[in-house]
Order: sequence, then structure tokens, then C-alpha cells
Amino acid sequence: MTEINSVTTLTRDGDVAVITLNSPPVNALSANVRDGLFEGFKAAGASDAKAIVLICEGRTFIAGADISEFGAPGKPSASLQDVQNMMENSPVPVVAAIHGTALGGGLEVALCAHYRVAVPSARLGLPEVALGLLPGAGGTQRLPRVVGVETALEMMTSGRHVPAPEAAKLGLVDELAPEGELKAAAIAFANKCVAENKPLVKISENNTKLEAAKGKPEIFADFRKANARKFRGFDAPEANIKCIEAAVNSATFEEGLAEERKLFMGLMTGAQSAAQRYYFFAERQANKIPDVPDDTPIREIKKVGVLGAGTMGGGISMNFMNAGIPVVMVEIKQDALDRGMATIRKNYERSRGADPAVTEKRMSMLTGSLDMNDFADCDLVIEAVFERMDIKKDVFTKLDAICKPRAILASNTSYLNIDEIASVTKRPEDVIGLHFFSPANVMKLLEVIRGEKTAKDVIATSMKLSKKIGKIAALAGVCPGFIGNRMLSQRQREAQKLIMEGAMPWDVDRVLYNFGFPMGPFAMSDLAGLDIGWVKENSKGETLRDVLCEADRRGQKTGAGYYDYDENRNAKPSEFTEKAINDFIVKSGKNPRKISDEEILERCIFPMINEGVKILEEGKAIRSSDIDVVWVNGYGWPVYRGGPMFYGDLIGGPAKVLEKMKEFQGTMGDDFKPAALLEKLAAEGKKFGDLKG
Repeated sequence: MTEINSVTTLTRDGDVAVITLNSPPVNALSANVRDGLFEGFKAAGASDAKAIVLICEGRTFIAGADISEFGAPGKPSASLQDVQNMMENSPVPVVAAIHGTALGGGLEVALCAHYRVAVPSARLGLPEVALGLLPGAGGTQRLPRVVGVETALEMMTSGRHVPAPEAAKLGLVDELAPEGELKAAAIAFANKCVAENKPLVKISENNTKLEAAKGKPEIFADFRKANARKFRGFDAPEANIKCIEAAVNSATFEEGLAEERKLFMGLMTGAQSAAQRYYFFAERQANKIPDVPDDTPIREIKKVGVLGAGTMGGGISMNFMNAGIPVVMVEIKQDALDRGMATIRKNYERSRGADPAVTEKRMSMLTGSLDMNDFADCDLVIEAVFERMDIKKDVFTKLDAICKPRAILASNTSYLNIDEIASVTKRPEDVIGLHFFSPANVMKLLEVIRGEKTAKDVIATSMKLSKKIGKIAALAGVCPGFIGNRMLSQRQREAQKLIMEGAMPWDVDRVLYNFGFPMGPFAMSDLAGLDIGWVKENSKGETLRDVLCEADRRGQKTGAGYYDYDENRNAKPSEFTEKAINDFIVKSGKNPRKISDEEILERCIFPMINEGVKILEEGKAIRSSDIDVVWVNGYGWPVYRGGPMFYGDLIGGPAKVLEKMKEFQGTMGDDFKPAALLEKLAAEGKKFGDLKG
């Protein structure tokens, strides 16, 4: 065995040279890995070996680039292109042996081998689009040459990880190896290449599948049109598409590579990729809680109880059923329970590619009951009842008496005080907030609310459990609305004020939609229903909502709300709403004024950032990036803008936000009073990103 460097070895198996990478945790393409590969292929090529196998130790093949090196100065080392050229131009066959994942730069390396062997559990893909990038090492030019233009478009713009058996059908993998026998199979395949004198296949020279797309611009036009909604606002999908167009239309491989490089650098130096790369790390950081170390013991959750079979209770139950954890769902009345159980079944049956066997397996995890005593053997109970403190306290008093010792008692409250709820139990250390977002079986975010007395193992269990049920968790402290709704209330207040000053609901919605939100606050209200919490008997036409509801304009479900809707629920501005707003403005003794898009955006966003600073000031969030994780996953903040706190830094940092807050405070009052910490950050020339708990 020859040690090439600290992460690379070169060994021989008969006529086959075996280059082995071992750079935990995922063999990322760091400078050390690139140097090892370059020198390893150089040494193997200079030897009398008749073939070369590249294989990786650990749980995966090369899983991608080393993102931490992006934009960072480093010592001179072999470039990825140097490694690829060395592989592709090897005088003997090179076989890449793939297990785990071959993603991004990892697949780009494998595409420079002459052949690829993989175990069936392996997955291959080019997921750079998720970081606001494109594959910058020839992937955009090689992949369509292997799998065809249409498949390459789908793979690169979705970032999908393709299972090895599918990759084999696409021609991306040449042979599937039995699980656990990858090395032997790859060496056997390499020997077969030698024995059969197989050609040294250079993907870069194979244009057959590109030729099939030449002179067919409709392939790209149709793809853009079909995905316009999904790609809205993002730069990277379009750049990926342009690279594949370049592969088809360029005279040479090198010409296509030059276009790939140009577009890659444009994305790499742009704000969107900076935001998406920041978010990639923010999401992982959110799991780290300074006073709850990774090795904190966790409680075993074998059975979960859910109180309430409505929309939230049903959605919450599905998360655990999907993860194979049995659920007992309790309701007060049989018809409500039956309805809830039927809705869960329908959700499974309607899901894309629904398999009746899977539906039955999931439904077998669910038991319905009308008796809270059935929570007695549950390890975790989550209440999803009406958002009123007296009801919550009554529920927790009962749960305290019924549930076994060390069972975790959780509230799905979106606003109420967890400490007050916990105070009615004899075990406040077992009480925590688990705020799921609606629809709970779809939305990724889980706000985990830490009470004053919540035990550390309860927090650790909740954070780990969130991952098991496919959620992205962020820890918050107790305060009205926690992180997300507390900041949302700032935006909602300003949106309502703006329409009483002269902006129309569709103006506010348009500005926030163009910013990147899926919909604006008024369209969202129409979707949810304006009559949530509205009581007809108590309504006196004192607010715009009263006037709309009294006119039976209660949102999409009645065909009218802030907007008018046609039979397909397409919205258009409403003369009724405009007149109602103008009547309120006249009554107030003011005149409507023209409000710029810039003012609408700043008044909706800057108070949110200021509130985020207050949350950090009070220690209700650990770090500014946790706030961004909440907003990206729970409220539709566009990931290509990073989150409210990252965006604040992007547009000039605390100094800029403070300047605008003071300006608005001077003309509109103390709703815009800057947080003390905002003033301090601005004075010290710091960023929001410096707030890290």
C-alpha cells in the first residue's frame, strides 16, 4: 500500500490499481482530497496497472464540494479540473465505485471515469441548484450527454437524488453491484474492461444525445413554461437551463464549458447563492443548543397521543404515522373523531402516487378514541385544541393526572404562554411547546418552545424527534407569538395601516409577492377565511373585516373577500373593497395618498427585522440565523433572500435598518421605535449575523 496523502491510498489487486479516499465525514472535495486524487491517478497511470478503480471509505462516495471552502483563500492545490483531466485522459480504464451518494462535484468526478459501478442503495445527482448554483465542473455539459437533454433538465433544476437502479436505466451507471460487495464487483468490472478491450469512454466526446435535441428550441421553451411557477424568483434554475442549451448549441465541449464557467461565476458572486449557502448552514446550526449538548440523553418515544382530530390534530398525527410511530387520537364526540379519521385516510389516498398498501400500513398506526385515559401509556402527548388559555389549562390538568411519569406533555399553541400552561401540572419540567404549522403534515417548520422549567432531555428529545418526523426545528423561548407569529404581527399591523392610508390590498400583496412570498397578507386572509374568530352577533361594522364579513365576503369560500373571485378562484381587485376602504379613510378625516412600492416593502419588512432584534435581545431565540430558519420554513420567506435577518445585512445591516426605523418613527410614531440592541449594533458597526447566542 502506498500512502498518497493523509486521505488517499493506492493499492494493487492484480492488474488493477485501487485508489481509496477516506476523508470523513462525506469525502467532500477539499484541497486535500483533490491533491490526493490528482497524485493518486498520476501514480497509478505511471505504474504498470491495466485499470484503475476509484472507491471511498466511510458511508459514502464523494458527496460533493467542500462548501466551507467557497470564496475562501486557500493554499495552492490541484483544481477539480486537473483531477478530472487526469482521470478522463488516463491511458487505462478508470472505474468509479459508488456507494452512499455521488452528488454535485462527486458525480462530476464520477462522470470523468470511463465507467461507473454502484450498489443499488446509492444515489446520484447534481443538487447545486439548492445552493443557488449550477454544477461548475463540467456537470452541465456531461450529464445531458449521458442521460439526454430532457432528463438532465429535470435532474439539474430539481436537484433530485436519483436511485442507482434508475441511474442504471438512464446510462449513468454501467453496472449494479451487490450490496456489501462493491469493491470486488468494481475490480471484477475493471478486469472485464481489460479482458474485453473495452473502449475508454469519454463522455465529453459523446454528442449523440445532444444531436437529438439540436434544432428543437421548443424542448427548452416548454420546460420553462411548465416550471415557471416553481422557478419564480430564482436565478439558478434558469442558469442551469442555459448551460444545457449551451451543451446542445455549442460547436465544441470546451465552448460549452466556457459558458458553464461564466454562468457559474455569475451565480457564485450573486446575492441569491450567498443567501442559499447561508441558509444551508443556518438550518444545520438551528439544531445546536449551547446548554443542551449533543450527547444529552433522550427519552424514547414509542407511542404518541394527539388530543383533537381537527385539521391540526389530524395533520400532526400523520407526521408520526409516516415515521412508523403509533398514534392514539382522542376527540370529545364520535362524529368529530370519525370525520378526522376519514380526512387522514383521504389525505393518504389523494397523495401523488398513492399506494393502497402504504395507506393501510399508515392507517394501522392510528387508533381513534373518545377517552383521554387512553393517553396513559403514551410517551408524548400533544394537544391541538382551541387556542384559549382556560381550555389549555383544563387539558393539562387532566393530562397531568392521566399520563405516566416522564411522558412529555406538549402544546401546539401558536401564541400562548407555555409557562402558564405548565403551572397547572406537577411536572412543569415535562412540558414543552411543539408549534406545528398548518397544514401540519406538509409544512416543514416545527417551533419548539422551551418553558422556564422544561428539562434539557425534553428539549433534546423534541429536537431529535422533529428530524425523525421530517421537520426542521427551531428553538424559541416563551413570549407572545414566539418567533414567527411575533414578527408576523408587525407585518400584519403595517399592512392594515397601509390600506387605511391609500394603498390597496392588491398593492401590498403585489409588492410582497414580487419580493418572493407565495402570496401577500390579504390574499392569505381570503384563503384562510376572514371569519376566523369573527362573531356575527358582535359585529358593528367598526373594521374593514366587519364590513366585508357582514356583506358575506368571507374569503375564497364565499367567492369574495378582499378580492372578487371567479368560479376557478382566480382573484381580481374588488370595487366593493376599494369603496369600503375609501369610506373608512374619509371617516378618519384624512385623504388617501399615493404610496410607493418601496415604502410598502420597507414598512412591512423593517419592523419585522426590528422585532427579530428584540427577540434576540430578550434571549427568546439563540441566534439570528434561527429566526431565518423559522421564516423560510414557516412563512414562505424566499430562501434566495436568506431570511429577514440575513436580508437586513444584505441591504446595509443594522445602520440602514435603524436609519429607516427612525425616519418612520418621526412621521408615524412609536410603532417604529428601534430596539435598543439595534442602536447598539449600528453604533458598533456590527451585523445581525453577529448575534449568535
